[in-house]
Amino acid sequence: MTEPNAPPAIADSFHTLILQPTTLCNLNCAYCYLPDRTRQRLMPPPVAQACAASVVDQASPYRVDVVWHGGEPTATPIRHFRTLLEPFEALRQSGAIRHGIQTNATLINDAWCELFVEYGFHVGVSIDGPAAANAHRLDRAGHQTWHRTMRGIRRLRAAGIPFTVICVVTPQTIGQPDELADFFTDLGCESVGFNIEEQEGTDRPPVDEHAAYLFWRRLIQRRAGGSALRVRELDRLADYLNMARHGGLHPAPFDPIPTVAYNGQTVLLSPELLGVQDPSYGDFIAGNVLTRPLTQTVKRMGELRYVAEFADGLVRCVATCDFFGFCRGAQAANRYFEHGTLAATETTYCRTTKQALVRAAVDELVGEEVNV
Repeated sequence: MTEPNAPPAIADSFHTLILQPTTLCNLNCAYCYLPDRTRQRLMPPPVAQACAASVVDQASPYRVDVVWHGGEPTATPIRHFRTLLEPFEALRQSGAIRHGIQTNATLINDAWCELFVEYGFHVGVSIDGPAAANAHRLDRAGHQTWHRTMRGIRRLRAAGIPFTVICVVTPQTIGQPDELADFFTDLGCESVGFNIEEQEGTDRPPVDEHAAYLFWRRLIQRRAGGSALRVRELDRLADYLNMARHGGLHPAPFDPIPTVAYNGQTVLLSPELLGVQDPSYGDFIAGNVLTRPLTQTVKRMGELRYVAEFADGLVRCVATCDFFGFCRGAQAANRYFEHGTLAATETTYCRTTKQALVRAAVDELVGEEVNV
């Protein structure tokens, strides 16, 4: 039996597959890390076919979540997008895969809604709260885009399509937990994930750790007070505590999360590494699905320096961090962008998203006063 705090291995199979149907994004968000988002480079059908064949080759008893990311995936011409879905259709109908999409929603129309329903998509929308909170989400002409995102959300709701939300919490909004929570409660999303702004290829200042603590503590107070809003991070902490209470902490191996670019080039561990060039790590490319199935790429990942360093970092995390049981180790991209190496351990992401959350929950439980 695996000890709860043993460093988890990286699995030799994948349960999440991220695909880039296009490099283009119609927005120009200040915190975006994507390096090639101004060009329309479309994934050709053979790449999608090779990805679907890799899922078949893996023959996993578990469902694979195929997540269409970007760029902005709905910037793909919809007819072309349908050709990318065709190779997966038998897998979808058998329950072997589920489609997901992460979108800014500005381009959603009735045709996209019909596609989401037809193929059973799980839809995630990126929106950072009320209009004022979206000041960094501009188009290429420098215009605000919030009203366009809200229009897309209204189309989803009119079509009866459930959706979740990812909200980037910036230094400007970290002090507004009530305003954000009220907005997302009224928005009608199934749940919201709060991504405390991270350092991923940008030079924006990090969120203050104590401000993050106050943010999480207020959300915990709202939930304790009966708030109906589901918050991804609070759900994850509750699930962890529930498993610990019932002796069910058996850590699963890390998902290698292959991310396949429009041209078949594949990175592992984090989609944020796609397109990054580094003197030490090169381009992080683990292989190309057109020349080698993802199953083989994943099985040979130990040969990659950055994967080996990430695994070594996990060993150091478990030896040095009191939060490892819940955190399970810093995200690969955060290690790289903050420290320049995947062998690093603690990151700002750890402190603001994991540690501050746990401290807030413990202090709320025992009644510690908040120092403002």
